[in-house]
Amino acid sequence: MYRIIRNIGSRSPVRFNRQRREVALVFRGEAPVYVPWEEVIACVSASQIVTQYAVMPSFALLLGLRNASSGDVYWVTIPGGNLGLVVSEWEAIRVYMEDGPAALPTPVLSDEEFQEGTVAYFHMCRGVYRQEHWWPRYAFGFLVIQFCSGWTLPCHIAQWVNRRPKAVFPQEVLDWSQPLPTEQHAKPSEALLKESAEIRNAFAKGQNLLDYYKIKFTEEPAEIPVATG
Repeated sequence: MYRIIRNIGSRSPVRFNRQRREVALVFRGEAPVYVPWEEVIACVSASQIVTQYAVMPSFALLLGLRNASSGDVYWVTIPGGNLGLVVSEWEAIRVYMEDGPAALPTPVLSDEEFQEGTVAYFHMCRGVYRQEHWWPRYAFGFLVIQFCSGWTLPCHIAQWVNRRPKAVFPQEVLDWSQPLPTEQHAKPSEALLKESAEIRNAFAKGQNLLDYYKIKFTEEPAEIPVATG
């Protein structure tokens, strides 16, 4: 918990600049790292978590940002519940960088009660559980368990952490983030435009990224590359 709160206040988020077609990564006390968009490494990690009760799949989107000066690669991990979610996470980033925010779908579940971890979500789940189960099961299967685990206290703690001041970007990154005249906008490479067109044609035929790259996904741990374009 302490580490999470500390990271929120000390580590700036990754910033994507579609006009410059670059990605900025900032660590406290270090110079910002700027990575060309088309050099970002993206892959999906699939693994298994083994417990005494079950074997559960685990997925994450990994973004590799290479520092051209030192050659070091910084990895950003975005966990997800299944393969489709982490690939969709990448697609949202890619579509934003290539086509702009207007091309992104409008969120349909923006109400607080649909956001896991909020107090409203807790009471919504409580109401659904009460409607779906007989009262003894509701009393012992929900009320007792939730009371012993703090009731809504974990939700309040999560919201407090979420409201904590985030790390600010250094002035250099803020200047880098300023809008550019249209004629100064960076353009995608011909190779990227060609591959993007090929992928769109594959999508039109009902294929997905795994089909396009001829990847046979199994439940075994694997690294699944995805395209920048």
